[in-house]
Amino acid sequence: MKKLTTLQTAVSGIKDHATLALGGNVLHRAPMAFVRELARQQKSGLRLVKTAGAHDIDLLCAVDAVKVVDAGFVSYETVYGLPPHYRAAVQTGRVKTNEHACYTVISALRAASTNVPFMPVNGLKFGDLIDRNDYFVVVEDPFTKEPVTLVRAIVPDVAVIHVQECDEDGNAVIIGPKYEDVLMSRAADKVIITTEQVVSKYKMKQQRDRIAIPGFLVEAVVHVPKGAQPTSCHQKYDVDDKALRTFLSLKEKQEFKSFIDSYKKLDYGAERGNIRW
Repeated sequence: MKKLTTLQTAVSGIKDHATLALGGNVLHRAPMAFVRELARQQKSGLRLVKTAGAHDIDLLCAVDAVKVVDAGFVSYETVYGLPPHYRAAVQTGRVKTNEHACYTVISALRAASTNVPFMPVNGLKFGDLIDRNDYFVVVEDPFTKEPVTLVRAIVPDVAVIHVQECDEDGNAVIIGPKYEDVLMSRAADKVIITTEQVVSKYKMKQQRDRIAIPGFLVEAVVHVPKGAQPTSCHQKYDVDDKALRTFLSLKEKQEFKSFIDSYKKLDYGAERGNIRW
């Protein structure tokens, strides 16, 4: 099966109200080209899953594409502050936030990856997270008779992960921190890879010990150089400070659209994907 496809085609297969796990972490290696295309195609009612989100979640909230967010936190880190569009969406009730600790998102994905309905979380025994959220339950440990907290499994419909290298069969190499991307690929029903570079099968065989996500898990591969911008991509480029500050200054729907459309040439420019030998 041919997996190499265009950004538009890959995103067109995402249904409204789908549960999407987004790879990367805060302002690093987020699948931003895919996120922008979700906005262009006016997807709606999405449930987003991420341990630590930032511009990806904030942008989708700005264009009213989101219904639910499961995250440990969403923040632009100390340089840029809190995400204004996500915050406003939660405060006005347009978006429901399932507030987690980062580790409980990881535990929920681990449950999904092992095909069990929940996962025990030893470090969460007290507090408002347990009291106010129905995705945590405290039960008696049948062995020790002590209380133990369980977190409900999160099974993403699709995990979208940006990587530095991938071959046309979907075997993907992540250079630098992997964050929760490998776990997401095992927990989700489907995986879509966006990649800086499409390499030959021969080259991938020479570095098969570096493969983080095997091709048999991957449904589609999209060649998008600089597909994480304006977030960073290890060994490729840094955070685009000017672009992020511009986005954070926007308030109107048309301004968001113009910002997203300003990336069209970058997002669409390499969709046929030249294989580098």
